[in-house]
Amino acid sequence: MTERSKTTSVSSFTQWWTLKIIAAVGIGLSLFELYTAGIIAMTAMRHRAVFLCAILVIAFLTRPLYKSATKDRSNAAFVIDLILCGLSIAVCAYIFIDLQNIFDRQGDWSQWDIAVGITLVCLVLEATRRVIGLNLTCIAIGFLFFGYFGPYMPTIIVHKGYSIERMATTLSLTTEGIFGLPTAVAATFVFIFILFGAFLEKTGAGNFFINLAYCITGRFSGGPAKTAVVASGFMGSVAGSAVANVVATGSFTIPMMKKIGYKPHVAAAVEASASTGGQLMPPIMGAGAFLMAEFTQTPYLEIVKIALIPAILYFFSVILFVHVEAQKEGIWGQAKEALPRMGETLKNGMHFIIPVGILITVLIMNYSPMMAGFIAIIAVYLASFIRRSSRISFRMLLEALEQGARNAVVVAVACAAAGIIVGVVNLTGTGLRFSSLVVSLSQGIPLLALALVAFTSLLLGMGLPVTASYIVLVILAGPGLMDLGLPLLTAHMIVFWYSQDANVTPPVALESFAASGIAGSSPMKTAFTSWKLAKGIYIIPVVMAYHPLLLNGPTGAVIQTVVFCAIAIMSFVFCLERYYIVKLTWPETILHGAAAIALIWVGDMVNYAGFAMFILLTVYQIITRKRAGPQRDTARP
Repeated sequence: MTERSKTTSVSSFTQWWTLKIIAAVGIGLSLFELYTAGIIAMTAMRHRAVFLCAILVIAFLTRPLYKSATKDRSNAAFVIDLILCGLSIAVCAYIFIDLQNIFDRQGDWSQWDIAVGITLVCLVLEATRRVIGLNLTCIAIGFLFFGYFGPYMPTIIVHKGYSIERMATTLSLTTEGIFGLPTAVAATFVFIFILFGAFLEKTGAGNFFINLAYCITGRFSGGPAKTAVVASGFMGSVAGSAVANVVATGSFTIPMMKKIGYKPHVAAAVEASASTGGQLMPPIMGAGAFLMAEFTQTPYLEIVKIALIPAILYFFSVILFVHVEAQKEGIWGQAKEALPRMGETLKNGMHFIIPVGILITVLIMNYSPMMAGFIAIIAVYLASFIRRSSRISFRMLLEALEQGARNAVVVAVACAAAGIIVGVVNLTGTGLRFSSLVVSLSQGIPLLALALVAFTSLLLGMGLPVTASYIVLVILAGPGLMDLGLPLLTAHMIVFWYSQDANVTPPVALESFAASGIAGSSPMKTAFTSWKLAKGIYIIPVVMAYHPLLLNGPTGAVIQTVVFCAIAIMSFVFCLERYYIVKLTWPETILHGAAAIALIWVGDMVNYAGFAMFILLTVYQIITRKRAGPQRDTARP
């Protein structure tokens, strides 16, 4: 046997064992989470230590030291991966076993405590580099430098500075850093619902939601694109994973969109922007929604209630973009014969709705989201046996448990890294200073404050994933918005919405890149188009700020606000696309922009003026179309 063949044999053997270890740890973590969610809870710090230990091990084994190391697991890089896994187990075991003594020693740390603290911070930073990338890693390191060099900072953020030992122990051995609220939420609510999504995926529920959406929208102009929007809403409402949403629905809808005439980058952008909305659609939203519930100490069911109408408005905005694009390009809907039959679709997939209904029912009964997720997962498993095609075998069960753990790695590592940032901010008191800066720069004007928060979110979105972006933004800017008079939930909901642009904001834009891979389009071109289609992310939070009744108010006031907001979105889309019934002139474009602003401004008279302007512009478009004479019917309505 040659030296090369020996190396290949060793490499294959190591890869086989690596996959077995990943599977064992993933399945073990999922079973542990199910046990603590539905049977017996564990001390918070110990629970988080076990969770983080498993996440770090999976992260180091699935994301090697450098890219080429994936091809050859027998080299030194693999040895380093194993050492890092061993260190992860050692430091988390130290915290788990010696927890009570650690609490007793707070403020009088031992040398072992300091060593464990420094090691854990380094492990989290390395896992972040591998899983998320250098952007979040550098930001976390920057905050550590900020905590250490406090006396040398500019006047507005100067502080006394903290030693490496103080920061390491605070961040690693208390609930003020890595084991703080972000990791707590990732280890409980977020993980259990990611696991729920993994079980749904194994049953084939994705195909049911796509077919159902196709039944509803397929015959209209731009049908497959509208199918992508509706299907992403269905999938996102029960999965809560944006990239998984893109892959699950996009593999079907993107080729269909390309087939009927959409450009590849537009087809990919539609899927990416629609999947962004999946993070906003109840009952299961993105990880930030669970964080919001914990930050504000609000029942998750209440978050679900106030999130529904804004989420529907967002999907309305994306569908409108799709419709206008179809009108401009003359893209027809599909023939009725080519569409799935509604009755047959519901008959074959009605059992997929049962777990979702059970989930909502359990939440309404005021059980915790953890218990609701636990029961919903059991319901998915049992419901899968209703039809042979969706039945989850024992092997599929193990695969779902492993996949759930794998899917949770990105969010969990991002939350752990965000815990470092949150810990330093709390230690130094920087959050209050930044909030004061927001109030000062905005001169007390909410619109300017929102613009500052949106701009900051845009910058963060270029380097951070959604969850980390929300955490950083809410601790820095959230109090400032409340100082301007916004209610607690409104301020958090606005920040949550703005943080979603991380999904479609270049240069990160993970959703856009995933969609572009399916469409075969330019990643950056897709990302910029997605960013345009997702503009509802910026408009609707302004409505939340100026019309808080949109989130919670009397029925009549809510209906009026929703109607005006929907028309404002229409005007905004027509303005951006320069197309309504026919192509808009520049004066019409400007007037549509003015109507959109008037419709969301504070004051009934201004709103009615915007409404009247929209009606007049619509009448003028109809007259213009009639004057142009008979034209080719470019698309169905």
